[in-house]
Amino acid sequence: MSNLKVRLQENADRVTVALDALIPPVQGPEAELLSAMRYAALGGGKRLRPYLVIETGRMFGVDERCLLRVAVALECLHCYSLVHDDLPAMDNDDLRRGRPTVHREYTEAIAILAGDALLTLAFEILADPQTHTDSHIRATLVSSLAKASGAKGMVGGQMMDMYSNILENDIAAVTRMQRLKTGGLFHFAVEAGGLMGHASAEAMNALFGFAHDFGLAFQITDDILDVTGTKEVTGKAVSKDDESGKTTFVTLLGLENAKERVAILCKQAKSHLRMFGGNAQMLLELVDNIENRQY
Repeated sequence: MSNLKVRLQENADRVTVALDALIPPVQGPEAELLSAMRYAALGGGKRLRPYLVIETGRMFGVDERCLLRVAVALECLHCYSLVHDDLPAMDNDDLRRGRPTVHREYTEAIAILAGDALLTLAFEILADPQTHTDSHIRATLVSSLAKASGAKGMVGGQMMDMYSNILENDIAAVTRMQRLKTGGLFHFAVEAGGLMGHASAEAMNALFGFAHDFGLAFQITDDILDVTGTKEVTGKAVSKDDESGKTTFVTLLGLENAKERVAILCKQAKSHLRMFGGNAQMLLELVDNIENRQY
């Protein structure tokens, strides 16, 4: 197993253990809600966004306990977004991470509430003094995640995605949609690590450039896998974009050109990391992994 795979698995396991502790099973009327939250949050996944928080923070010597709490908060928010994206009113998906989606396993109403609870838990974790002793840093983390995930971030991008069939051949609009929908949380992940590590303005700009190109490469590979992948490997339904008439990078560029765009973006993403030298090795390997992504 490669160093990257070992590191990814180690970080994913740590995030899962922390989530298990933060969302304990309970007895009583709210038991089913907590059960649905645990189903959504503990059901596997790459834990890629938490990985970026942890590995970025490590480059600046940030306390591992602080990094883990921020990573878990971000994963709670990401899981909420998946639960809501899968709902019948949104993408209407039946499969997520190789299992029935939350609204299929429970009910639509419980899925909505579970997503709401995961969203608010994310900010509860960030605001807790255990996350960082500096109240200003905690407040900045809360504010940054709110911006990355709100109307001018992930949720705004999701709104654009719902109407992506009318974007036609506007690649700039599709790029902006994906920068908001997918890139916002990647941006926050590296920002959080740099912020807690008191990174210089130059270092933060490099991290933001990395997050932009990495996030776009990740999304284009997602579009490619919707065409070339199988649900057995990806853990979710495929060919959904084509069936719904959505405009994607593949529909705009064609499959081969989309793959070429990923290669260019990955090269650019790695160039942003040069200033960090060997400290960025795990992030560099992650870029290579995304370029050859199969799921």
